[in-house]
Amino acid sequence: MVCALGAAVCFGTATVLQAVAARAAADSGTGERGGDAALLLRAVRQWRYLAGLGLDGLGFLFQIAALRSVPIYAVGAALAASLAVTAVVAARLLRVRLSRMEWLAVGVVCAGLAMLALASGTEGEESGPAALPWAMLGAAVGVLLLGLVGGRLTGRGRALVLGLGAGCGFGVVEVAVRLINSLAPSHLLTNPATYALLLGGASAFILLTTALQRGSVTTATAGIVLGETIGPALVGVIWLGDHTREGLAWLAVLGFAVAVAGALALARFGEAPEPVAAPVAQVQGQG
Repeated sequence: MVCALGAAVCFGTATVLQAVAARAAADSGTGERGGDAALLLRAVRQWRYLAGLGLDGLGFLFQIAALRSVPIYAVGAALAASLAVTAVVAARLLRVRLSRMEWLAVGVVCAGLAMLALASGTEGEESGPAALPWAMLGAAVGVLLLGLVGGRLTGRGRALVLGLGAGCGFGVVEVAVRLINSLAPSHLLTNPATYALLLGGASAFILLTTALQRGSVTTATAGIVLGETIGPALVGVIWLGDHTREGLAWLAVLGFAVAVAGALALARFGEAPEPVAAPVAQVQGQG
């Protein structure tokens, strides 16, 4: 569970650091041509952006370690909690003002994760039906097709479908990690779960980028949270043997629901918001 929380801290902090670097790069490139490629080249020269990439990589390692140790439902809820981390870090580094309800949502997420930590059992030892790795590969392909369909929609429908597809892709990664029982090259190359992990992760990243660029961040992030938590959690419980401590199933269900609900309330932090501008009167007084 510590690894799952570590992954949430890494991902949430990386979001803010990369946002700060990207905005600084955009400001320094005013009047230049080159579009997104030039912006990316300027951003990668900044230590904050590189630090964010490093935290993403470290978070992924924490995520894998967590998935090999605790139930999928606990890891999924913890990863959704990265939105709470982003909110707190953004309030500090970007001086974003959080409303009382958003601070309450941060507390709700923490309470839900505490309940999950108390109720979670060990990782299930079952491998599931033989068709499950192939089903995950099929789901990864389905995420790609969903992206093609969602890309043709407009408005909130587009953001929701793309966000939900991205969440399902991340969910495929969560399940696929559990289905890879050996890192031997011969096993990896013949295991459909390996290709499900690669295709699901790549598809999720593409859909996530598209959803955040051309749609409502709040709507897209809500879809991601739902897609990466509910489905994988059910797969873990039904087929992979994930369970709770004896007599605490109710607490795990409550904690999962509370953590996800709190994350949904913080959905606007799926992409770090713009920093708060200084009041006009204050700016004039400084001049």
